[in-house]
Amino acid sequence: MHTSLRLIRITCLTLMLSGIPALIVSSIRGNNEGWVLTFGMISAVAAIILMAVSAATSTKRLDAFDDVVAERVEQRIRMLVEAGANESDVRNLVRESMSLVRGQE
Repeated sequence: MHTSLRLIRITCLTLMLSGIPALIVSSIRGNNEGWVLTFGMISAVAAIILMAVSAATSTKRLDAFDDVVAERVEQRIRMLVEAGANESDVRNLVRESMSLVRGQE
């Protein structure tokens, strides 16, 4: 995990966890609504930022497209079509095999 990402997560967790006792203490001592709302908003914003950062960084990136492999597959499709196979059937088979591989990742 990158250092900046770790720093954001630690900061958000610290703000969230320190916000809960701050809410309790500020509501008990003097019942000042301004302090209660401030600590509540800080905790809520920290939680939203933590969820957004986790969602944005957990997605997998697509692998780089390899032109050599794509050309090899296209060449094999041409060879099968020249041997008498139906081109649309062969291309559908390749499409279905790609979706099968993507589903297993």
